[in-house]
Amino acid sequence: MDAFYASVELLRYPDLAGQAVVIGGGRRHQPTLAPDGSRRYALLAGYAGRGVITTATYAARDFGVHSGMGLMKAALLAPQAVLLPVDFEQYRLYSRRFKAAVAEVAPVIEDRGIDEIYIDLTEVPGAQDTLGHDPHGGVRAVAQQIRNNVRRATGLSCSIGVTPNKLLAKIASELDKPDGLTVLTIADVPARIWPLPVRRINGIGPKAALQLQALGLRTVGDIAARERAWLVQHFGRSYGPWLFDAAHGVDDRPLVTHSEPVSMSRETTFERNLHAVRDRAELTGILDDLAQQVATDLQRKGYAGRTIGIKLRFDDFKTVTRDLTLPQAVADAAAIRHAAGLCLKRVDLGRRLRLLGVRAASLVRL
Repeated sequence: MDAFYASVELLRYPDLAGQAVVIGGGRRHQPTLAPDGSRRYALLAGYAGRGVITTATYAARDFGVHSGMGLMKAALLAPQAVLLPVDFEQYRLYSRRFKAAVAEVAPVIEDRGIDEIYIDLTEVPGAQDTLGHDPHGGVRAVAQQIRNNVRRATGLSCSIGVTPNKLLAKIASELDKPDGLTVLTIADVPARIWPLPVRRINGIGPKAALQLQALGLRTVGDIAARERAWLVQHFGRSYGPWLFDAAHGVDDRPLVTHSEPVSMSRETTFERNLHAVRDRAELTGILDDLAQQVATDLQRKGYAGRTIGIKLRFDDFKTVTRDLTLPQAVADAAAIRHAAGLCLKRVDLGRRLRLLGVRAASLVRL
């Protein structure tokens, strides 16, 4: 999905279309109605706090802001950008709608999160057809049908990469964003993939990119030009061969259409550091909310958890966790809240807190 959270918000606030909009604020950044019926929006200018960008419109990205960036830093780059609070309930609703729309055309799906999926088109009727002089015409038509279905169901655009495997599909889906449809074969790899920076391959992180750059490898093509043995020598017997294959567009991973979750958790970073005694009422409310959110997630997906845990991050950035395994799995908010409270009593709360999280693990089906 294209700039998913931001795009969902633009459905609610169509007057912001085409503007620089950043999602990542809190409740205090909720738009307000003026007496004349117009909306007043919070701006990034003057933002103070520790929030981070969840996503941003493409107009905002033109200023250099991006997901994961601190809002204070973003405020320096795009002070006049509109700041909206996150609304995960709304995003999950539209996520379910877009996935259902895709499944109507192509039901074999690997879920990769709230705004991204892999789709197997092998057995989809028409996908193997040759239309006119275009050998990929059939699969292109199916992909266009998927895009049309998603737009009808959600009012939103998506970008699709159609390729022989998951690694290339991930890259291709981002080549022509937003609202893109890119079809690539292995024969297209030298022209379309090799000129890209190495970070465009999903699996090459910041540290690996620095290692590659130190060896003079800045593009995917630079990696592809090296011998497999050379990459093994510099990156090991596991990562080296993977780099070689990835640079040549080789990936044999199957779609994973079902997986059991290991745990479910919710956490929040506070706008200001909170003290366990002086801010007890506020912390209590936050813990109640987090327990309720975890309970809602468990019940919606049909699970209960035997192990309940908390996560705390202090003002010195030290992070601690505490877990409690219960005699029976639970899924109701009160039981989760009680167990989280018992975990909290096992932590020295002498320092101020900047983050609190609640987690349910050892999941069992209800």
